[in-house]
Amino acid sequence: MALTGLLKPELKLLLFGGKGGVGKTTCATSTALYLANVFKTLLFSTDPAHSVADSLGLEIGDEIKEVNPVRNGISNGVKGIKNLSALEISAEKALSKFKIEYDVEIRRLFDTSTYLDKEDIDSILALPIPGIDEVMGFKTIVDLIEEGKFDKYIVDTAPTGHALRLLTLPELLDDWIKVMAKMRWKYRYMVERFAGRYKPDSADDFLMSMKKTVKRIENLLKDQQRCEFIVITIPESMAILETERLINNLSKYGINVRQLVINNVLESTDCGFCRERKKEQEKYINQIGGKFSNLKITITPLQPKEVKGIDALENFKELLFQ
Repeated sequence: MALTGLLKPELKLLLFGGKGGVGKTTCATSTALYLANVFKTLLFSTDPAHSVADSLGLEIGDEIKEVNPVRNGISNGVKGIKNLSALEISAEKALSKFKIEYDVEIRRLFDTSTYLDKEDIDSILALPIPGIDEVMGFKTIVDLIEEGKFDKYIVDTAPTGHALRLLTLPELLDDWIKVMAKMRWKYRYMVERFAGRYKPDSADDFLMSMKKTVKRIENLLKDQQRCEFIVITIPESMAILETERLINNLSKYGINVRQLVINNVLESTDCGFCRERKKEQEKYINQIGGKFSNLKITITPLQPKEVKGIDALENFKELLFQ
């Protein structure tokens, strides 16, 4: 069986996730090549390791770059990737940009809503706000989707723990905003009490903007028509446990999961050692089929060499979409 349903025009965002080392990047990048045959496609990496660049064998960086490989020293657009661009999202840079952009508003919030002096506020602003870097990183994705310059957006996520944290970020940030809003409400109450009326300022605009950002991220992730999460695993016990945890959490947060890829599966062989490993893999494949019978399962074979570079990815693409 192969991955299906990805050519629907309304489906905008595809996220690939799973345990580290199962082939998320290979599957995400191969899918990007497949979709680029039909759609203008943007491939993201949110993994700090940024394996997408290594997978493609190209330098990418934190600005959108067309995937235009150099073959035999000659740069030419190859069929299937002429519509493909890639971007490595730096959560740290997104956070730095956020702090610069909203420095005045955040300082105003603390200055008007607390008794902290400038030194205390400086110390607080130097601390990392839990999850804000990843939220700002994902905000970059949402902003680009809303700009509409591409038809399909594919995200190679970090390993399971990071992917699960991403799901809880809107909730976490919403709690943070509520605390800030409560602080602001006290200030507003005092102004109204003594000045008669309160005029919203840039700090209020900042809080409203952050609320909207959280809602936009949440709405996109939970939109069954526009977003789909494809889980990648391998036929091993630890991978199955982590896959189950990921799928259960995706379901809990209302995120669309229709299909699962079992990667690195051994093919039939005369090798005695390989036959024993294949027998063990088949046991785990049956377990996966039983646990996730509601999902469409695609099986991809273990490759003789590392899947790296456009040619190797094109070959793997045929296995995913045969």
